[in-house]
Amino acid sequence: MAGVIYLLLLSFSPLLLTSCSDEPDSSNYYTFKGQMMSEYLTSHSEYSEFTALVQRTGMMKLLSTYGEYTCFAPTNKAMQNYLTKKGLTSFDQLSFEDCDTLVRTHLVKDMLTTADMNDGVLPTSNMNRRYIEVSHGNDEDGNSVVFLNGTSHIIFELRDDSVENGFVQPVTEVLESSNRMILDMLELNPNISLFASALRAAGFANVLYQYRDEEWEMVKANYPRIRYQSHVNKETATVPDEKRIGFTIFAPTDSVLREKYSITTLEQLYQKACEIYDVQYPEDKDKDYHDFAHITNEKNPLHRFLAYHILTRDVKGWNYLTPYNDIGIETREMNPVDWYETMLPHSMMKFERLTVRKWAGPSIIGQRYANRRWDDEFKITGAYIYPTVETEYKNDALNGRYFYVDDILAFDDQTRNEVFNALIRMDFSTVFPELMTNDVRLNYRNGGLKIYNPPAYDETDKYGRNYYFPNGYLDGVTMNDGCLFIYRYPRDFYDSYEGDEMNLFKDFDFTFKLPPVPFDGQWQIRLGFAAEPTRGVAQIYFDGKPQGIPLDMTKNLNDASILGSNWKADYNSMTQLELSTDQKELKNKGYYRGATGGYHLPYGGGNDHIYFGKQANTYRMVLCTTNINASEDHYLRIRCVSAKQGNDNEFMLDYLELVPRSVYGITDEGSMEPML
Repeated sequence: MAGVIYLLLLSFSPLLLTSCSDEPDSSNYYTFKGQMMSEYLTSHSEYSEFTALVQRTGMMKLLSTYGEYTCFAPTNKAMQNYLTKKGLTSFDQLSFEDCDTLVRTHLVKDMLTTADMNDGVLPTSNMNRRYIEVSHGNDEDGNSVVFLNGTSHIIFELRDDSVENGFVQPVTEVLESSNRMILDMLELNPNISLFASALRAAGFANVLYQYRDEEWEMVKANYPRIRYQSHVNKETATVPDEKRIGFTIFAPTDSVLREKYSITTLEQLYQKACEIYDVQYPEDKDKDYHDFAHITNEKNPLHRFLAYHILTRDVKGWNYLTPYNDIGIETREMNPVDWYETMLPHSMMKFERLTVRKWAGPSIIGQRYANRRWDDEFKITGAYIYPTVETEYKNDALNGRYFYVDDILAFDDQTRNEVFNALIRMDFSTVFPELMTNDVRLNYRNGGLKIYNPPAYDETDKYGRNYYFPNGYLDGVTMNDGCLFIYRYPRDFYDSYEGDEMNLFKDFDFTFKLPPVPFDGQWQIRLGFAAEPTRGVAQIYFDGKPQGIPLDMTKNLNDASILGSNWKADYNSMTQLELSTDQKELKNKGYYRGATGGYHLPYGGGNDHIYFGKQANTYRMVLCTTNINASEDHYLRIRCVSAKQGNDNEFMLDYLELVPRSVYGITDEGSMEPML
C-alpha cells in the first residue's frame, strides 16, 4: 500500500543540488514561546566557552530556528582540558575552520534522548557527517551513563535537557573525530601491530588511502531534486551529496594470532595464508607471485588472506553490521543477517546478530558474528566481532573503521561449503556498497519510521531522504537514459523487507553485477517484492540471455493463474503436508511465499506483526535457475516490456536471494525448504 510508488512526476526544482546545507529553509522558520537551544546555551554560563565558538562560527542562528537538534555541549572544564591537551591557551589560536569543525562535531540534526542511544554509533551522523560512537558504563558516582567516543560521557544529572527545538546533552569531554585514513588509524594501535604492518607490506596503502570521487563533486549539481507520487505520499528524491569510498576492516589482535596460531611474524602469517588459500587456488601454487617476496601481488596467499578481512564499504558502526534496530525482522524466529562483498574477488562475508536462543550454542545473545552457522546440521561459531576497541584508541577513520575479531576470517572450505551452503538473502540496499558508505541505507530520523502522512513534496528531509542514482554513480550498474532508480528510506509499515525499498521507473533497462556465489554449481536467483496493479512487466536476462517469460508484478498469489482459491493466508493453521504441498505448487510455477521471518506493522499505527508470508501480494519469484561459475562476474538485466502504464512503469527491487541446489532441490514427499 504505502510502500508502493504509483506515479512518477519528474519536476525540476529551481534549486539545483550543490553542497549539503545545514541551514533550514526560511519557510520553516518558526517563532517559539519556549526556550530555543540558542537561548539555552547563552543563558547557561557553564557552557560559555562552547557557546562562544557557536557564536563565532555563525551556528547560533541555526540553533535559534525551527528544527530538530541534539547538542552535546562540553562544559567549560571540558573545553579547558581540550586546550591543555592541544598545548593551547585560548580558542582564539584555532582557525575558523577548526572551530567550525569542533562545533559541528557536537551537533546532530536529530532529537536524541539517552534512551535512543544504543551501543554502536548514533543513528544519525553529526554535522561533520561523522558518526559518534556509543557505549554504556558508570560514572564516578556509580550512575549508569552514556559514553561517547569512548571516554566522554553525558552528565547524569543534566541528561535529556529539552528545549523547543531539541535536546541538550552536556558532556564531560570535547568530542573529536580523526581526519586520519583507515590504515593510519590501524597503525596507531599497538594491539594489532602485526595485522596493520601486514596490510602496509602487502601494498594495501594504494587502496586504503582512497576517500572520495572528486569527479562527482563536479557533476552532482547537474542533477536536480525530483518529485514523485507514492500512493497518497508525495515525495522528493535527491542524488547523494558525495561519492565517498569506504572500508570496514576486521582485525585479529596480536594476542589472537599468537595464542590461537603461534603467529608472531609476518612470514608466519604468510605461511598460515598458504595453508588456507593454496587449497582454494591450487593453480597458483607454482607461480612466481606465490612466494613471500611477492606479497603485494593480488593472487599471493597473504594478499588474499588480508583482502578477505576488508569490506569495500564503510559500515558506520557495530550496530549497522546487521539491519539497524532489527527493522522488519522477527527476531524471535530469525537472526538478523546481512551479506557484504569483501576485497577478495568473488567473495562475501556473512554477518549475524544472534537473537534466537534455540540456535545460540556457546555464542552470546545480542552479539554480532562473522561467518557463523549454528543449526541442526552445522555447529560453526564463526568470529565474534567486538563492539568497541580500547578507549585510548580510535577505530573510526575518515574513510572507514575497523573492528576487533576473536579469530581470523577465511574464505576456506568450511566457509564456502558449510556456512554459505544455504539461502543467501540480501536486502537490495546492501547489494551496492555506495549506499552504506554514503549514508543512504536505512537513513531515517525524528520518528520517520512511523510518519504515515508527511507533508506533500517536503524538501526539508526532516524524517529521512529518498535518493536516486544517475548512471555511473553505482559501480557495476548500467541503465538507459529513460530509467530512474530510486531508494526510499524505511517505514515500518511498508510492504518491504527491512523497511526500505528500491524501485525502477519509466521505460527502464537496468543491468547490475550480481553478488558472488561461494561455489560453482546450479543456483536459483529469486526476487522478493510486493505486487501491485499499478506495476508493470519486465523481461529478466542472466548474462545477456533471456530467462523464461516476463515477470508480471501486477499479480498476487491468489490470482487465478497462480494459486487462485487454493491460496491460504494463515500458514500456521496448515499441517506439514499441507505446507509442503503449498510450497511445491507455488514452486512449480516459479513462486514462493514471502519470507515468513519478515514483517511490517499496520498502516496507521499498532504493533501487530504482519508477516510477508501471509500476504498474497508480498512474495518471491524465481528469476532464473542456472549454472554459475563462482570465479566469474555475472550480470542480471531487467528490461521493461510493459506498455500498460505508458511511460510510468515501475518495478520493485526489495530483496535478492541466491539459493544453491542443496536448498531449492528438495523433492522428497513432505519435505520443504525453510520458510523463514
